[in-house]
Amino acid sequence: MKIVEVLASPGLTGFYFDDQKAIKAGAGHDGFAYTGSPMTPGFTAVRQRGESISIILMLEDGQVASGDCAAVQYSGAGGRDPLFLAKDFIPIILEEIRPKLVGQELDSFRRIADLVEHSVRPNGERYHTAIRYGVSQAILDAVAKAKKITKTEVILDEYHLPMVLEPVPIFAQTGDDRYDNADKAILKRVGVLPHALINNVETKLGKNGELLLEYVEWLKNRVIVLGDPNYRPILHIDVYGTIGLAFENNVERMVEYFAALEKAAEPLHLRIEGPMDAGSKKGQIGQIKALREALKKRGIKVEVVADEWCNTYEDIVEFVDTQAADMVQIKTPDLGGIQNTIEAVLYAKKFGVGAYVGGSCNETDSGGRTAVHVALATRPDQMLAKPGMGVDEGYMIVHNEMNRTLEILRYKQKGKTHENEAFWS
Repeated sequence: MKIVEVLASPGLTGFYFDDQKAIKAGAGHDGFAYTGSPMTPGFTAVRQRGESISIILMLEDGQVASGDCAAVQYSGAGGRDPLFLAKDFIPIILEEIRPKLVGQELDSFRRIADLVEHSVRPNGERYHTAIRYGVSQAILDAVAKAKKITKTEVILDEYHLPMVLEPVPIFAQTGDDRYDNADKAILKRVGVLPHALINNVETKLGKNGELLLEYVEWLKNRVIVLGDPNYRPILHIDVYGTIGLAFENNVERMVEYFAALEKAAEPLHLRIEGPMDAGSKKGQIGQIKALREALKKRGIKVEVVADEWCNTYEDIVEFVDTQAADMVQIKTPDLGGIQNTIEAVLYAKKFGVGAYVGGSCNETDSGGRTAVHVALATRPDQMLAKPGMGVDEGYMIVHNEMNRTLEILRYKQKGKTHENEAFWS
């Protein structure tokens, strides 16, 4: 089966592009928008709609495969590729990517995805991470359709992985609506919550961490009130480096604070993502590792999760090799082709580091569903409910895709068992 044509259509994402530089410089709020002028190249406003591009592959037998190119909320920040606008990149896809794909035999996801991943543009640059991300999704879908199997099975076959017919814990993020959306996640019995977007010391963490401490206590109590005796989710909170800011990166003081957080969360297990931002990858690895080792020495079981400065596959390898964190977030759009996410999960697991298939609120339903197949095949510790910040929509997309795929795989396994029984009878 071959690809006979490549189409591209403009789309929207589940959230927005935000100019992180302008926000950090003090851009004010105006309802859901921001005031002030953008500071990152490409932005026309501090907050603007998120855009995507759907890659549509027309197959030889009339089937259609697709995937969505999308970039993270804070595009153009922290060394990431520039703002991803459909009008700028559709011509590149049609003029440069299309000739590479038309006529390709759909015999191997890895082969075709790597063909695009390692290609360079006529100017010598690599293709935008969002392009590589979306194209790889479409290729995975196309190979699955050509072989008449699920995308999970394609990954299992090509990476020689065992099939495990159990769901992967899903992590729901609340955004700034950290109270009502936490209730939603608890009512739906989400396995990991709430992210909570603790990105400001004065208004969200507290100068001495008191606001987050109160929130964790409230969260634990809401789980008990709204949940049931068998429901014990993991609490995972992203603090965007604010703990380091509040406690001046003093490891001793941070350890004391983590002890207080652990006590507030009991009996729930707690993870803290991005406790500090050292301003460089080398500095981040050193600081987060020092904190992790100090916590272990004290017997504090709160896990630290690497996020800042851990964006690419190569970054993830460095964090894993140095055992800097208990868990690494594998931010799918930032890694480009999804084969890099697959390999990052397998690498982290190989060396005993927790793997979190993350991503961005600013993705699409296609990215969320594709991540489910990556997770079911590679078995990370958790995966993000995406896109969006509303809990319900992203969780529904990911949860339902996971359950329907598991049902299909169980049916197929049952059929194979009956075939074997018939053969030996």
